[in-house]
Amino acid sequence: MAKVNRRNFMAQAAGGLLSAAAMGQARGAENRPPNIIVIMADDLGAKELSCYGNAEHRTPHLDKLAETGVRFETCYSTPLCHPTRLMIMTGQYGCHNGVLQFAGRRGGPERGSAVEDIAESHVTFANLLKEAGYATALSGKWQLSGTQPDMILECDFDEYCAWAYKQDLPAGVKHTGAWENKRNQKTARYWHPSITKNGKYVPTKETDYGPDIHLDFAIDFIKRHRDQPFFVYHPMCLTHDPHMPTPNSLKPGENRFSKGQQYFKATVEYVDTLVGRLVAALEEMGLRENTLIFFTGDNGTGGQGKGEPTELGSRVPMIVNGPGIVKARGGTMELTDLSDIMPTLCDFAGADLPEDRPVDGVSYAGFLRGETDTTREWIFSFLADYRILRTKRWLLEKNTPREYGRLYDCGSSRNGDGYRDVTSSTEPEVLEAKKRLDALLARLPAPDLPE
Repeated sequence: MAKVNRRNFMAQAAGGLLSAAAMGQARGAENRPPNIIVIMADDLGAKELSCYGNAEHRTPHLDKLAETGVRFETCYSTPLCHPTRLMIMTGQYGCHNGVLQFAGRRGGPERGSAVEDIAESHVTFANLLKEAGYATALSGKWQLSGTQPDMILECDFDEYCAWAYKQDLPAGVKHTGAWENKRNQKTARYWHPSITKNGKYVPTKETDYGPDIHLDFAIDFIKRHRDQPFFVYHPMCLTHDPHMPTPNSLKPGENRFSKGQQYFKATVEYVDTLVGRLVAALEEMGLRENTLIFFTGDNGTGGQGKGEPTELGSRVPMIVNGPGIVKARGGTMELTDLSDIMPTLCDFAGADLPEDRPVDGVSYAGFLRGETDTTREWIFSFLADYRILRTKRWLLEKNTPREYGRLYDCGSSRNGDGYRDVTSSTEPEVLEAKKRLDALLARLPAPDLPE
């Protein structure tokens, strides 16, 4: 199949952009497509939220969104952030977008290869929604390949505010804030952070907290674009280590730069605080009824699944809420993975999917609207040569071209409880499940890598 690079795709679609804008003006603001916000927490597995059964962490704002919207019991990312971030943006698995791992790591693309140039090689949800007449913004953590500070803008985000690694700073600019690791020249993302906004460095103070800066930028963008459809992608820095006190947990006299696992609970709960602030801002602006909010994570919890080619490494929250749009279902046992985000957003926006490349994701807009009660029959995750495949009953983990991996009969469980290892079973229903999974794996190739 012939490939069309992103920049050529955009040139060919220029007429479509004008057409979409004209259509939006013709049908009037009252019939405009919904505003869309996608929030992706960092290193936050599903098990960390109280609406997913966590008895220690208090997440009332997310719990309310889950109760009055849709909470998918089983949603898969990949076990690691970099391939997840491209999967959610492109609607493609790594076998189709070329990114199965970090560049330069086992199974990842070569550094400097064409696939690393996102603006050149890929079509993302920002490209498609901007074509459909949306104002687009990114706020938070980028952590994808490409040369900063321009790459985010080249990917069709009209504006951005991002944590900037040292190498992401504009030429000639020196970071004047804190460092997470001075020896390795890793800039701070939390207190006294390194921030770039629309290609320019933003000096910060010791009392400035990065996640607050990112949310404030997102809310300001929404205020300035409230009269047109907007799309805000908010990949958070929280809850990635180093775990530090948050503005809510910082005690008088406590060193805000302290680090340790003891602060993890506070970071989870501050994610919830930020979501609550965002919802309140939408309500204050009168935008809540026509705004879709998606909340998810980029991989399993750091140190408790992250990086492992297992369900624990891949299972993340997926909460969708939009009181004027989404049917309130509460928890659902239907399946989804993060490749579904792009086609779902395009479905709501009335945007066309690219025809020059495969799209692995499946829109579940109809499910959210209440038009159907099902989503898809299986979901998929991957990392380098590892594959994880899930149906409602069966789970295949750690599968590679060289080793079958482990097969589990999960029954009706979704969180690991009571799973039965049936890898060596010859029961007829197990053999039938293997046959079905093998047929799916044939469509989802992995590289054949040495150990």
